[in-house]
Amino acid sequence: MTTVEQTLRALLAAGAQDGTLGPGSQLPTERDLVERLAAPRSAVRRALAALERDGLVVRHVGRGTFVTEPPDRPGMAPADTSPAEIMQVRLLIEPQVASLAARVATQADLDRIAHCLARGGQSDDHEGFEAWDGALHRAIAQAAHNGLLLTMFDVMNDARALPVWGSLKSRTSTPERRRCYHAEHTAIVDALRDRDPDGARDRMREHLAGVSDNLLGRH
Repeated sequence: MTTVEQTLRALLAAGAQDGTLGPGSQLPTERDLVERLAAPRSAVRRALAALERDGLVVRHVGRGTFVTEPPDRPGMAPADTSPAEIMQVRLLIEPQVASLAARVATQADLDRIAHCLARGGQSDDHEGFEAWDGALHRAIAQAAHNGLLLTMFDVMNDARALPVWGSLKSRTSTPERRRCYHAEHTAIVDALRDRDPDGARDRMREHLAGVSDNLLGRH
């Protein structure tokens, strides 16, 4: 987690405590944050993307960034969770989540998923792509409309914030690989739009199997 992101999280926490940044409140503009934090605009944008990925803020083009209700996350992944364990659980859970989402997602869900897909495709660096990758997968989990399943997903997804995962993803990330992942994400989203549960499940499984191979060297 970057210093800029930590500072913004602290700003949100303090604002929530004193009532100045409750749900629906607007954050300062990017320009104001750049000046206040003495940070590059690119760093501020990455930090805001991470907050949006975690559901703490929502950004509207032309309007600004607004505080949302923070997601309820009662559990945490064990600190010693390995990348292999993360991928094992992802392969068990996420294909079925995608299948369910294809059945019950609303148009608003599909629009949110499409937004995450587009932003990921526009990201030209590892950090930005990772933020929108996480947001896309969580948006699909939200679209399944099962609170217990989303809680389980969040515990699993929290493990992706562990240093060992971030270090491995960073070492294996290339522009070509990001383009490949984006194409795979697009195939998943297409299946969701087509209301194709089997296709969504299979495309998600194929995507995660490829991620596992790339990260862990399994063929």
